[in-house]
Amino acid sequence: MVMDILRVLFGSGANVVRETAEVFRVNAEAADQRSVETQRAALEQMAGEFRLENRGLFDRIIDGLNRIPRPAMALGTIGLFVAAMVDPLWFGERMAGLALVPEPLWWLLGAIVSFYFGARYQAKGQDFQRSIASTIARAPQVAESIRTLRALSPTSPGVADSGGDAEVALSALTPTDNAALAEWRRRG
Repeated sequence: MVMDILRVLFGSGANVVRETAEVFRVNAEAADQRSVETQRAALEQMAGEFRLENRGLFDRIIDGLNRIPRPAMALGTIGLFVAAMVDPLWFGERMAGLALVPEPLWWLLGAIVSFYFGARYQAKGQDFQRSIASTIARAPQVAESIRTLRALSPTSPGVADSGGDAEVALSALTPTDNAALAEWRRRG
């Protein structure tokens, strides 16, 4: 009688403990197997969509165009950094022009970029615009620093001017004893 009760509760299968435990907890091995099969089916479906024999000229052109924006944006951003270092005034003029773009147009650009990349660019757009404005505000200071540095160049006229200091001017014109030069003259 006890055996009959146990058979009713636990079944008469070969592995009664496993069957009973699976009522309360998922079989990890079977779940992993199902996951692998699902992933394999998804990969086979994607591979079928992208087989070269199934793709025409139009599909290949569109795939090529879809690969352009991200590298173009990355390289363009690096190009902006290079332009800012090579010609800061030119860069500042362009950024000042961007500051004049109306805000709804920035929102439209943000919506297009967010739609394309699936990002939340709109929330960050205003912070980006404020940072551009603060950078533009510093452009005159940067331009003045560049002018000051260029004035110190050895090829700039008057850079070696001694001003009103006659003693410095005379010391520059008065020859001094140069041991290396004297040695060179004796050998020559």
